[in-house]
Amino acid sequence: MRKVFQTALCAAVAASMLAACGSSEEATTTAAASAEETAAEGAEASAEGETTAELKKLDKLMVSFVPSREPEEIVTATEPLKQLLKDEMKNQGYDVGEVEISVGTSYEAVGEALTAGTTDVGLIPGGTYVLYQDGADVILTATRDGLSIDSDDPKVWNENKPTEASTDQVTYYRALMIAGPSEKGQELGAKVNAGEELTWDDLNSANWAVMNSSSSAGYIYPTIWLQDNYGKSITDLAHAVQSDSYGSSFARLASGQIDILCVYADGRRDYEDQWTSEFGRSASIWDETNVIGVTPGIYNDTVSVRSDMDEDLKEAIANAFINIAQTEEGKQVIAIYSHQGYQKAKAEDYENEKKAQDIIKEMQAAN
Repeated sequence: MRKVFQTALCAAVAASMLAACGSSEEATTTAAASAEETAAEGAEASAEGETTAELKKLDKLMVSFVPSREPEEIVTATEPLKQLLKDEMKNQGYDVGEVEISVGTSYEAVGEALTAGTTDVGLIPGGTYVLYQDGADVILTATRDGLSIDSDDPKVWNENKPTEASTDQVTYYRALMIAGPSEKGQELGAKVNAGEELTWDDLNSANWAVMNSSSSAGYIYPTIWLQDNYGKSITDLAHAVQSDSYGSSFARLASGQIDILCVYADGRRDYEDQWTSEFGRSASIWDETNVIGVTPGIYNDTVSVRSDMDEDLKEAIANAFINIAQTEEGKQVIAIYSHQGYQKAKAEDYENEKKAQDIIKEMQAAN
């Protein structure tokens, strides 16, 4: 009996010891896991602290828009840009305390603000940038939908018409000199399509329609084309009339009153239906017109910054705007200026805009 009792007692003690060992191992494992978790949390917090410490502090970032629309409309539409910029600038390594958005009283006012350093970023046209480039640096060019043709050779445009819209984003557009269905217009178009160079006499003997002297596509850039190719200007043409709209220019071209018009590159797409429905033509505008001249690219609006800005900050702002424009909320904001995106830019992109400004100055001096 005693032997049985001793055996049972030993078994109980053994079981108790095993249970104790199991509890000890479990406690040890739990404690180790807890320590590892605590260490991981500490490392994460430390990393977050280091990231925050690495951000460069910027108390305020001032962004100015030109008054191409009603100022209140611009301010309302661009309100979300404040938080979008703060968030994206943090991704670029900058902790921005406040984003201030304003609308200049004029295009020139924004250029002057950049020069004076009273604003940091200006969304301004290429012409405004050129006027104030001593105090402003261009960092981005706005993009727009391109066309199926982008060549400086008029024959390429004629061989590949009709021109179609493209989803490719481009930073510029072109102006075209288009010859119509008149006898002279057809003569010039046939010469270009045969690969022959037009002479100044060819152009000077034709009737032209141009827009007012402030129009990039309808006057200024065609003048640059004439200067580059013939050393002449629109004012040297013997037969040039000013139209009050592109619509009236196309109507005159259709009626044969003029032989050549100056227009933005996708102008024929805009007036394709009216060519037959309103302007009295029976054949397509594509069949009856030919491109005889193509201007250099007319670059889109810029995102410019004050020229004394730190290079790292310029790069961060450029990247921020590019990234913002790729979000749905960002697209809605920049749509106020018909911008669809942004690409990096350099001063050399706007060389032809300098020529354009020189032309404007010459005309103002002559008047």
